[in-house]
Amino acid sequence: MAKFMSAEEAVKLIKSGDTVAISGFVGMGHPEELSLAMEKRFLETGEPRDLILTHGASQNDGKSNWGLNRWGKEGLIRKVISGHWGLQPDIIRLAVEEKIEAYNIPQGTIMHLYHAIASKKPGVLTHVGLKTFVDPRERCGRLNSISKDTYVELMEIGGKEYLFYKAFPVNVAIVRGTSADENGNVSIEHEAISLEFLALALAAKGSGGIVIVQVERLVQAGTIHPMMVKLPKVLVDVVVVAKPENHWQIPMAEQYNPSLCGETRVPLSAVTPLPMSERKVVCRRCAMELVPDAVVNLGIGMPPGVGVVSAEEGISGSLTMTVEPGVIGGVPLGGLYFGTAVNPEAIIDHPNMFDFYDGGGLDLAVLGMAEMDRFGNVNVSKFGPRIAGSGGFINITQSTPRVVFCGTLTANGLKVEVGNGRLKIVTEGKVRKLVDKVEHITFSGEYGRSSGQKILYVTERAVFALRPEGVTLIEIAPGVDLDKDILAQMEFKPLIAPDLKQMDARIFDEKTPMGIKAEILGKNGG
Repeated sequence: MAKFMSAEEAVKLIKSGDTVAISGFVGMGHPEELSLAMEKRFLETGEPRDLILTHGASQNDGKSNWGLNRWGKEGLIRKVISGHWGLQPDIIRLAVEEKIEAYNIPQGTIMHLYHAIASKKPGVLTHVGLKTFVDPRERCGRLNSISKDTYVELMEIGGKEYLFYKAFPVNVAIVRGTSADENGNVSIEHEAISLEFLALALAAKGSGGIVIVQVERLVQAGTIHPMMVKLPKVLVDVVVVAKPENHWQIPMAEQYNPSLCGETRVPLSAVTPLPMSERKVVCRRCAMELVPDAVVNLGIGMPPGVGVVSAEEGISGSLTMTVEPGVIGGVPLGGLYFGTAVNPEAIIDHPNMFDFYDGGGLDLAVLGMAEMDRFGNVNVSKFGPRIAGSGGFINITQSTPRVVFCGTLTANGLKVEVGNGRLKIVTEGKVRKLVDKVEHITFSGEYGRSSGQKILYVTERAVFALRPEGVTLIEIAPGVDLDKDILAQMEFKPLIAPDLKQMDARIFDEKTPMGIKAEILGKNGG
C-alpha cells in the first residue's frame, strides 16, 4: 500500500544523482507542492545534488517562479533531457551558461521512450528527427558544448534510415492526480489533460524506482470506480495531499474550469473572438486551408487562434481539432491553457496521442514559424542564447501530409493597420524572420520535399509554398508592395509564382465572421 506523507517528507526520498521524471504541460499537470518542497529542501540543506531531470514539455509561464522553474538551481540539477525547454527561464539560463548538460529529444519520442523504459526495451527506433538538429549528422539533440552524451544513433534497416533513441533509467517519477483512495489508487477527474502520468509511473517501476503522486483529496477505499483509476496502487509508492493553493487545474490562471475536463459544456459563443490584428490575419488565412472531416493539430503560439477563427466562422464542428498532450475535439486554447480545449470530446494519454500522430493520423497541422530559410527549413527550437526546444514539432511535421507554418514576416516592433480588405505596414519589424539559413533545423525542407508533403508558410502579408523547385511566393496581401514590403524584408529571394495572387480580401476586413463556411464545407473531405 502507498504511504501518505507530507511533501517535505516525500522529497527526502530523492537522492543525489537520481534521474527524476516530472509530469506536466505548460500550465497543466505539474505537482507544484512537491516542486515547492524540493526547492525549499535544496535551498536549506544543499541536498540532493546533481539530479538528472527529464520531462516532455515545459511547465511554467516563462516568467514566474513556479513549476519546473523551481528546479532551476545550480547544483540541484546537472543534466536535463527534455522535449521542450522554452518556458522555464532559470533552467534555460543554466544551460546557456553551460552549468548543466542540456539535451532536446522530440516530445513525442520522449513519451515513447518512457514506454520503452517501462518494459526494459533498449530504446525507440523511428523516422522522427531525421535531417533535423537531433540527427547525429547535425547536433544529436545537444544544446550546449558541455553536452557530450549520445542519446541518438543513426541506423539503416532494410535500406532506410532511422534514428535510434536510447533508453535511460528513471529513479523517481513525480506526477499528479485528483483523488487517491486509502489504498493508493489514483484518479484524475479534475485534471484538464491525462498527460503521461501512467507512462512515467511505469517507467519508474520498470527501472526499480519510486512513484510519488500529488493529489487534491483523499477518499475512502473502494469509492473510485475501477475504470476511473489512472494509477493503480501497485504503481504508487507515496501520496501527498496538496494544499488547495498548490493544486490549481491551471496554475496562475484558474483553480478549476469544468469545461476543460468534460464535466460541463459551454456554448461556443463563450469563446472570446480574436481582435483584428496581424495575428488574426494569419489565423484567418490558415483557416482557409481547413477541409471538412479533417483531423487537425494546432501548435503553440499563434496556431490556437485558428481554432478560435474556426469557431467564429461556424466550422469547428465540421472537423476535429487536436492538441498533442491528448485532447481530441473542442476548441483548443492558447497561452497558459495551451494543451487544453473547451468542450473536448475525448482526452487520451500524451504518449498515445503521439502514436496516433507518428502513425499518420493527422490530415493537417498548423504550427508556428519563428524562422524560415531559403531551403524551406523552419527553426522554432534555438536562437543564439535563447533555447525553446522542439516540443512535438518534429513528430508532427514529419508525419503529417499537409503542414501550414505561420508567423509574421518580421518581428520586434512590427505594427500594421488592417481594414477595408487591405493591409498597411505602419512600422516594420526590426528582425527578419525569413533568413538565408536557420540556426537550428526543427523542420527539414529537404525531408518535406522527399516525403511529398504539401507545405505552406503563411505570414500576414505573403504566402509561400515549398515546391520541388524551391520556396515559392504564391500570394501577397492587398495593399502591400512586393519589392519594399516583402522581398526587401527577406534575406533570400524566393521564386515567384507566374500566377502570383492576392490574398483573399475578406481576411483583411473587420467583419466577423468573414464568411468562409460555405466554401470550406464545399471542399472534398480531409
